[in-house]
Amino acid sequence: MSPGFDVAALQRALSKELRGSVASDARSRALYAADGSNYRAVPDLVVVPADQEDLAGAVSLVAAAGAPVVLRGGGTSMAGNAIGGVVIDGSRHVNRILEIDAERRRAVVEPGVVLTDLLAAARPYGLAFGADPSSGSRATLGGMIANNACGAHSVAWGTTADNLLGLDLVLADGTRLRIDGAELRGERAFSIERALHELVERNELLIRRRFGQFSRQISGYALHRLLPEYGFDVARLMAGSEGGFAAMLRATIALTPLPAAKVLCVLGFVDSITSADCVPVVLRHGPLTMESINSDLVERLPTEVREAAVQAGLPAGRAWLLVEVGGADEVAAAEAARQLIEELRDSGSPATASLVTEAGAQAVLWRCRTDAAGLATRRADGAEAWGGWEDAAVPPARLGAYLRGLDDLLSRHGLSGASYGHFGEGCMHMRIDFDLLSRRGLTTYRAFVEQATDLVVELGGSVSGEHGDGRARSELLTRMYGADGVRLFGELKRIWDPAGVMNPHMIVDPPPLDAGIRHQGAAKDRKLLTMFDYPADDHDFAQAQRRCVGIGKCRQTSGGVMCPSYQVTREELHSTRGRAHLLWEMLEGDLITDGWRSTEVRDALDLCLSCKGCQSDCPVNVDMATYKAEFTHHHYARRPWARPLSHWSMGWLPLWSRFASRAPRLANWLAAARLVKRLGGIAAEREVPAFPAETFTDWFVARSKKIGAQGKVLLWPDTFTNYLAPEVGRAAVEVLEAAGYEVVLPDKGVCCGLTWVSTGQLSTARRVMERSLAVLAPHLAAGTPIVGLEPSCTAALRQELPDLLAGNPLAAAVAGSTQTFSEFLSGADWEPPRVGGAALVQTHCHQHAVLGFDADRKLMKAAGIEARIPDSGCCGLAGNFGFERDHYAVSKSIGERVLLPAVRAADPSTEIVADGFSCRTQIAHATNRHPVHLAQVLAAALRRQSSCG
Repeated sequence: MSPGFDVAALQRALSKELRGSVASDARSRALYAADGSNYRAVPDLVVVPADQEDLAGAVSLVAAAGAPVVLRGGGTSMAGNAIGGVVIDGSRHVNRILEIDAERRRAVVEPGVVLTDLLAAARPYGLAFGADPSSGSRATLGGMIANNACGAHSVAWGTTADNLLGLDLVLADGTRLRIDGAELRGERAFSIERALHELVERNELLIRRRFGQFSRQISGYALHRLLPEYGFDVARLMAGSEGGFAAMLRATIALTPLPAAKVLCVLGFVDSITSADCVPVVLRHGPLTMESINSDLVERLPTEVREAAVQAGLPAGRAWLLVEVGGADEVAAAEAARQLIEELRDSGSPATASLVTEAGAQAVLWRCRTDAAGLATRRADGAEAWGGWEDAAVPPARLGAYLRGLDDLLSRHGLSGASYGHFGEGCMHMRIDFDLLSRRGLTTYRAFVEQATDLVVELGGSVSGEHGDGRARSELLTRMYGADGVRLFGELKRIWDPAGVMNPHMIVDPPPLDAGIRHQGAAKDRKLLTMFDYPADDHDFAQAQRRCVGIGKCRQTSGGVMCPSYQVTREELHSTRGRAHLLWEMLEGDLITDGWRSTEVRDALDLCLSCKGCQSDCPVNVDMATYKAEFTHHHYARRPWARPLSHWSMGWLPLWSRFASRAPRLANWLAAARLVKRLGGIAAEREVPAFPAETFTDWFVARSKKIGAQGKVLLWPDTFTNYLAPEVGRAAVEVLEAAGYEVVLPDKGVCCGLTWVSTGQLSTARRVMERSLAVLAPHLAAGTPIVGLEPSCTAALRQELPDLLAGNPLAAAVAGSTQTFSEFLSGADWEPPRVGGAALVQTHCHQHAVLGFDADRKLMKAAGIEARIPDSGCCGLAGNFGFERDHYAVSKSIGERVLLPAVRAADPSTEIVADGFSCRTQIAHATNRHPVHLAQVLAAALRRQSSCG
């Protein structure tokens, strides 16, 4: 379809005038074709302005060309209001916190500032921003203002609009406007102000009757803000306008004092309806939050998080309210919470209750809520669920009636969904198992949404409680406000944007809500032959690519492992979401047209470290490491000459290591040569690890056999331990034997196939795995447990092995028999030696994502180790990644984020512990510290204990 303007001419004009980037290539357009909604609208151009002035210039040039101006922040909109047209992404560079005035409790920010960055800057002053949506680690203030975002604390501290004091704007015609509450300054200020007054005078009765009826009436434009009792507050009118009036250049916002202390009261109920019925009672106590979750979500959490939530204080029930209570100190806050619980019991409520005062325990319980949007996209049985009716709100007193009506409506349509939300303000979020892949399913979707709208309107509610209207709900506004109310929206938009170019068709003149659904294209019908099995996605690669729904948690810049490359580049291309969108577009085939041969997808995956952080940190468990291996295998199929050199040098490391072990001195001399590094695709700056004089397996064969009273254990001789770090293997044998076990090794050489998997050489990986299974068969038959020392190889045995060899009972047996060193010892009847002292511990990414780290914590605690585990994420080396010439700089930058500075700052007496060979290598290369495996720490303590005994 023709865009209605000269795209090439506009691109030339923008490129000439702006300092930022302007792109029309397929990759850039594909990256921005979707957001956090069900919709897809391919942009004509993507503009990333360099600063405020660039942003203003971009808006005026695009508008002058008659092109749609679509402003975008974090791209997490669930209503589809940040896609299509000419997308202007201010999150990359227009993101400065310009001022924090602690005395006046206000801040001045640019639109691209991420909420958590603002909160971090305000926290030292004892201040926060009132609206705090669960997407705050990637939501920008510009997007929050556009949608009038709310969040958990808005029940106490108000919506974004309630905390908005002033705006600097650029209008479509390029003129500037400054708004301070009711005061407008600028070239068009007088005419706009007069037109707004006239609009209110003509329609005051209608505005009073239909707008501003309760706090979460977010749908449509906030016309009540122009009434005299609201102070003709034009700034707050702008909140929720979805970029349809003007573009924000900066905002002045109010900051809220943080409570001196807060406790979390967790209330359990038999179902969500029962929890909704107690909302009026809880509200009387002035809670800071009243957030709802249910068992459908909790049961989808990772096992360790779910268990931690129960330990933290999640009481019995099938639905819960997280009620945060503040006070002058912890004693006062706890007493206020106890009074709340007491009144609930007096009211006859069947709630169970738990009072949580410890900050760490509160954080665990809050994760159950903050990850809800992603968790809800999959039912417990793996079926897909979607937004589309995820944001309605009703007055809190009518919430129980709404939930009862909604349950009846779901039943009539044969639908189900997982719910969560802001019950203190009557807002419930929900993901429902709509069939968005068929025409019949879309017919049901439309019927349900229309009937649900009628239910909400009957109860005096709003079809949007904080996510905005966009493509998902704008069509429904006539049902909510009537034709005369919607007519006012059109008049208001024309006052600000006479040409109708500012994010057109959002709220005013909308498209049908079932038009432009992302999954109506070709991608859903692609049935590709794959190497991996994708058991959690019905064995379907296309369904796996539908996991990413654009939530964007991978765009957070601190905390967790996901996504290390984005954390240092800040480029959408290098986020898990960006890669997932390109893989999906590859399947769709109209923008990315080369399928498995796509260079756009190849380049997007290039900086993926295969850390697997997304597999655990992403709420929908996107597994980009697996997708990258799958894609790389097919991309280079029948073209081995096209592979990067590192695929041959490091992808075949197990084979080269075997040869090197026969002449280690020669191998080390060759590996240090610059020419050899160049031929192997290895960065000149990297020191290649040295091959020792004796391998671990040679040492083991030469030693005398020791019988253990506790039985046999097979120690997995991974490539890294065997050929590069035999001291780790020797230490593990010493510890396992001290624990009473007879250590055995496989009778022949084995390999998990990891290096071939990570470089996408999956046919070779399968052959290697099958040979290893044949060697392991007798040990499996004997029931001998397998213990892994290298986390990446252990994770490969547990995950990649059964996935690549689906249906092979030996592969499943190995996965079920394999434990980490710490898991095995934590489960043994053995008391570790007293180590004592402090240790800085780096968790390997695959420990974090696949294996879990709880057993390591338990073992270190039992040994008296005071472990400090920084939230450092990936070390940056990640197997072959950090050795590769083109990745060296990114690898170092990732390490320098948290891990390497923490190691350098550690006291010399603090042990540096890292079970991963990559982690130890990165630390050794970049610091003067010598990190060790936990097995080495325990073995050294055993020797000290023996010498003292």
